[in-house]
Amino acid sequence: MSAPEMISMGCRLNIAESETLRQNLAANNIEGDNLVIVNSCAVTNEAVRQTRQAIRRAKKDHPEKSIIVTGCAAQIDPGMFAAMPEISAVVGNSDKYDADNFKLGVQSNQPDIRVSDIMRITETTPHMVSAFADRSRAFVEIQNGCDHRCTFCIIPFGRGNSRSVPAGEVVKQVQALVDKGFQEVVLTGVDVTSYGPDLPGEPTLGMLVERILKHVPELARLRLSSLDGIEIDDRLFDLLTGEARLMPHVHLSLQSGDNMILKRMKRRHSREQAIDLVERLKARRPEIAIGADIIAGFPTEDDAMFANSRSIIDQCDIVHGHIFPYSPKQGTPAAKMPQVDGQLIKKRARILREAVARRAQAWRQSLIGSKQTVLAEISGDSGYSENFARVLLDAPANKGQMVPVEITGMQDEQLIGRIAA
Repeated sequence: MSAPEMISMGCRLNIAESETLRQNLAANNIEGDNLVIVNSCAVTNEAVRQTRQAIRRAKKDHPEKSIIVTGCAAQIDPGMFAAMPEISAVVGNSDKYDADNFKLGVQSNQPDIRVSDIMRITETTPHMVSAFADRSRAFVEIQNGCDHRCTFCIIPFGRGNSRSVPAGEVVKQVQALVDKGFQEVVLTGVDVTSYGPDLPGEPTLGMLVERILKHVPELARLRLSSLDGIEIDDRLFDLLTGEARLMPHVHLSLQSGDNMILKRMKRRHSREQAIDLVERLKARRPEIAIGADIIAGFPTEDDAMFANSRSIIDQCDIVHGHIFPYSPKQGTPAAKMPQVDGQLIKKRARILREAVARRAQAWRQSLIGSKQTVLAEISGDSGYSENFARVLLDAPANKGQMVPVEITGMQDEQLIGRIAA
């Protein structure tokens, strides 16, 4: 019996959940020979368009198979997907871990819609360990949903309100991954820094990290996905700057470098707070590499506001940049605001990407001559260092092997590492 084909759109969390879903279906003997599952994304209208395109392509490539769509876009607008002739069923975000929802049976003339009210969900679904056969690191979902209402974001209506996985369950999952041979685990979620207030005792993300490191001493590397800087408390700050097993790679959800735009986005930090946080992080742990999400062309963004986003790349030393050209998402307040011209948005996004690329190139240059430890990927010829620099190895290594290297040069956007004897 083969596993269903999974097509994952959008974020890292979706990728992790697709693997969890695949394992869950296999454990429940769901036959995959005649099934394709599309895990959709709704973060922008473009993401929804790409999801619909992926569905049509999957049906064209596999006309004999049933297509089921799940994920955020399916949760938010199930009727739209049910109206697509390619679709056999629509399964909501909280419904996708019930394997019975993927047992199609006899199809009627109309697609089945199995979508619950996500806002009524108050607990996380017990997830299996996300162990990827084709990856050297694994992901553990510690939190889902979001209590904030940024004006550009539709995701809370696809994921529901914030809810956390109990710490003991997280530790158990991390231990299981280590037992399988994984040396690096990434903690992921929709808003990971909001972890804990819904649990007994109201633990924080810092407390969870401490517990993982204490109770899984064999874990070599722990990495965190995107963080909301305003929620990094003293405990988490001390861990990020002082704990060797917590990787020196901080990816911040900045979104803009301009205070007025941040207010119109309903973000909770200011430009000055973001810059101060990075300065303090680097003062305590200089090797920390900073990443950030930045939106280009948010409604009302003028040249001066854009210039602030451009300059924050240098002021925060952003070397891992995720630049998103703004596109209005129906149902969000930002979609009703005065929009920036589409061509100008593309131009601004290009300028931001080029600024990050220059910063990243200078950063990689500064690493030549340094000693790094690389976690080899499945191909064995490259991997990632602690600070998430991609390193091309001068000799093959086993997938998942930790390899000490000396950085000897650069090739395109990769460093070259000579394996230490």
